[in-house]
Amino acid sequence: MIPIRDENPIQGTPYVTLGIIALNVLVYLYQLVLPAQQELVFVYQYGVVPALLTGSVAVPEPLAWFPQPLTLVTSVFLHGGFFHLAGNMLYLWIFGNNIEDRLGPARFVVFYLLGGVLASLAHVLAGPDSQLPMIGASGAIATVLGAYFLLYPRANVVVLIWFFFFVQLIRVPAVIVLGVWFLFQVLGSGGPGVAWMAHIGGFVVGLVLIRFFLPPPGRPRRRGPRIVS
Repeated sequence: MIPIRDENPIQGTPYVTLGIIALNVLVYLYQLVLPAQQELVFVYQYGVVPALLTGSVAVPEPLAWFPQPLTLVTSVFLHGGFFHLAGNMLYLWIFGNNIEDRLGPARFVVFYLLGGVLASLAHVLAGPDSQLPMIGASGAIATVLGAYFLLYPRANVVVLIWFFFFVQLIRVPAVIVLGVWFLFQVLGSGGPGVAWMAHIGGFVVGLVLIRFFLPPPGRPRRRGPRIVS
């Protein structure tokens, strides 16, 4: 079940969401042009390495100039491959523009980055001695998904159902699409190569954090032409 788009109209253009997507793409293109050894150093430099962050392992000299706590932010803009990037950006576009529309650009930037930081910390707490770098926007996007789940549970999401020769587009309420996504993260936790706890933690953070970021009641929403993501 692959989300293609939602049917939840927004007002205006989601400049922040578009900007985050563009920044992620630019960073990935930069990663592609780096020689293999430099790209590896780049990932260890700006990705979250739990053992370095917690101090259980000394920071190697080549990485020592960059403060480890800042990797909780920089790691959100790195990706491990094209499909990793494409999947994350698809989810961010479908669900992020509505959250930006609801919060406004400034609140959304803070919400997104704070969600990414807290999701990364969930990953660190789950394995504080791990020496593998964690990269990707999945934790921050999971925060967005948690917010969408709470605010727009009945919004229709057009999903692609693909099973061998059976291909069909159907409309499914967001509460089911995102509920199934979260269940998959829980069932998959413990599997290698994926920061499952960042996904789970990010989603829970989104459910909780969105309540503190909503504009005061009665505040007018942005005006502009309606577009559907």
